[in-house]
Amino acid sequence: MHLAYPAVLAALLFCVGLYGVLARRNAILVLMSVELMLNAVNLNLVAFDVWLRDALHAGQALTLFTIAIAAAEIGIGLAIVLMVYRNRGTSDVDRLRDNAEPHGAGTDDSEPRSAGTDEKAEATA
Repeated sequence: MHLAYPAVLAALLFCVGLYGVLARRNAILVLMSVELMLNAVNLNLVAFDVWLRDALHAGQALTLFTIAIAAAEIGIGLAIVLMVYRNRGTSDVDRLRDNAEPHGAGTDDSEPRSAGTDEKAEATA
């Protein structure tokens, strides 16, 4: 097996995933694009493991760890996206960034706030 075939396929998968991360607005499509990028890495790990004829099969072991990390990332990522969708009504990344509350909203921005100032004021009131 030539190493060029899986390497080119992995490069194409990674480029499609990178385009999806940079161009998409929907958070779920961004997560799917990240999965494509991780699968491209998995393909490279297995291809190089076969090409090097590693006795320990380290590339395949790393691929299993990457699959486990990807599954955890998708589970947590989808939970976050669903909570944001329930609270804001959209999963559009640009709108979420535009709707973000500015730092120190409702206060004078000229003086810096410390982290514990509001908690101490609320506890004494």
